[in-house]
Amino acid sequence: MKAKIFAVLAAAVVAVPGGVAYAEPHAHHEHDSVRYAAIKSCGKDGGAAKPCGDWRLVMHDGSQSMLHDAQTVALDTKGKKLVYASAPIAVSGNGQRVAYLTKTGKLAVRTLGGGVKLFAKDALPRVDQSNIALRLSDDGARLAAVISGEKVESTRVFDTATGARLGSVPGDLTVLGFSGDGDEVLTSADGDEGVTDLAVYSDTGEQLVRGTPPQVVSSNSPQALSADGRTVAVVVAGSKPQLVLYDMQSDQLVDRKKLTLPAGDIDMVDWTGDTQVTVHLVQYLESGNKMTIVQIDTETGAVKVRDRYRMLEGMFVFAACGG
Repeated sequence: MKAKIFAVLAAAVVAVPGGVAYAEPHAHHEHDSVRYAAIKSCGKDGGAAKPCGDWRLVMHDGSQSMLHDAQTVALDTKGKKLVYASAPIAVSGNGQRVAYLTKTGKLAVRTLGGGVKLFAKDALPRVDQSNIALRLSDDGARLAAVISGEKVESTRVFDTATGARLGSVPGDLTVLGFSGDGDEVLTSADGDEGVTDLAVYSDTGEQLVRGTPPQVVSSNSPQALSADGRTVAVVVAGSKPQLVLYDMQSDQLVDRKKLTLPAGDIDMVDWTGDTQVTVHLVQYLESGNKMTIVQIDTETGAVKVRDRYRMLEGMFVFAACGG
């Protein structure tokens, strides 16, 4: 069964070196889902690090697959390699889909146990690819292509099953991620008098709500939007960590919960249920980064470790599954 799953990734499976600790998988994070994608770091004689080799998909059971058709090094507007910049990649929250650029230059989404959806040639504008960031919704049904750079380009939102472009989000906004159900996009923007606003857009590009949250929300990132399209969660780090919930419609802080968190910097925050927020905490170590994933009950503040693992050594960059 596993051989069939990995065959669709066009890769041979090899064992992950070293001892890796595994917790019980999440309901939709089974052994045949992707924990993270990573690319190897190379550099000779003390030179600057650069990406090399194929993207590796590290699975929940510890095995690896090589994503041979994915572009690894970003290209500039003339198609020249930017040797010190990796091409964009993203893994869906449920670990079932991976978005990337193919070696032929097309935007693509690969589904485990399925196939590859190639998007139209003009799905993305011709830009410096180091300025492209890809974001998948938790279920992988929606993809946002965020484009930065001197020229303002709108964020494009796609249906990954069909490759159709659903809508656009203004390019002067910072995309923070999809809502828990993938139907909305949470963004931030510079507001009046130096404050930071939050704005929610539908996946078709309609602004649904915009407001100025209190500083405890705006100054702690990342922020995550619930499936209800209005409740924002942030995790305040430090000596007294807490979960803060903010309602964008009523412009009110609706809850605070004290937390006990494992060690690590907050890398990702996602709503994974009506009353559940999942947080990725990473420790950057010379021997290999450590990732701990916890689930927070928003009603009680209880924290449960869902997964804990050590990443591959010598990575140039990684993209975790989130969710």
